[in-house]
Amino acid sequence: MKPTTFVDQVRIQVFAGNGGNGVASFRREKYIPHGGPDGGDGGNGGSVFLRADHDVASLLDLHFAPIVRAEHGEKGRGKQQYGHGGADQTVPVPTGTEVRDHETGEFIGEVLADGDVLKVAQGGKGGLGNMHFQTSTHQAPTEFKEGTPGEIKTLRLTMKTVADVGLVGYPNAGKSTLLGQLSAARPKVAAYPFTTLHPQVGTVVFDATHAIRVADVPGLLKDAHKGVGLGHDFLRHIERTNFLLFVIDMAGIDGRNPAEDYLNLREELKLYNPELANRPYGVIANKMDEPAAKKNLAAFKRKTKEKPLEMSAALGEGVEELMAKLFKRFFPGEKRLHF
Repeated sequence: MKPTTFVDQVRIQVFAGNGGNGVASFRREKYIPHGGPDGGDGGNGGSVFLRADHDVASLLDLHFAPIVRAEHGEKGRGKQQYGHGGADQTVPVPTGTEVRDHETGEFIGEVLADGDVLKVAQGGKGGLGNMHFQTSTHQAPTEFKEGTPGEIKTLRLTMKTVADVGLVGYPNAGKSTLLGQLSAARPKVAAYPFTTLHPQVGTVVFDATHAIRVADVPGLLKDAHKGVGLGHDFLRHIERTNFLLFVIDMAGIDGRNPAEDYLNLREELKLYNPELANRPYGVIANKMDEPAAKKNLAAFKRKTKEKPLEMSAALGEGVEELMAKLFKRFFPGEKRLHF
């Protein structure tokens, strides 16, 4: 069986630690005739946390180890000694990880930026020892409290790529080639559909102080919002991008109609999440070096009323113009530094 190399959705079980029990104990020393109760409290149980880490690329580790446990608190001791608290368990996950209850789908939280921390299971509280139950009329209490159990939850973790720009397009539109031109990312490029099977994120560096993240996510087909092709695998990774770049194969390879491709893409986004229909966007007419591209571009403009940026990502043509437009959008009023 082919090994799993990328996982962006996983079910896990988390077990927070139980609180330790308090104890009933009495001080009994030779020269202290009225020692009284001295039972200590139990320690609190450890909690379970998720921490966003930009060095974690997917949920692969949790796929193979889906049970996460924090430590139990220790029980109290005599001589008013408290039990040790259980250690917390912190699990690194990719930035952009969303957490929901697996059974109900209830949203619990998310970790977006590197270093964000989310508590997903609360540790139990340590019980009280009998020293807390002594009163003027109850000098030798034997009561104590047991610790409370830690939370146990079954969670669904979903990774949604966090990037400034999302490249949207049908398979073989040239998204991966474009990402390779804009950044140091090296996604797989080949002449067959679904070369990109999981998100590829590259950093576009304008200068020493300005950079943005661009995501090339899996291509989609008609009815992707219903899960056709790699539909949901694609669409959930586009939700958190601030700006969409529609990459259209203007050459019409494989008999495709560029205008229909573009309109279908817009419709698929709207059907999946109406919010995406209002997301700021730009359009790229790619593969303009191909013979049929000029004629198709004219028809595209008539039908869509769009004015796309003409490019040939494979030849590097139009890359600098695109970078200039992206810089102006994300850093308005600022100037690029040149060294």
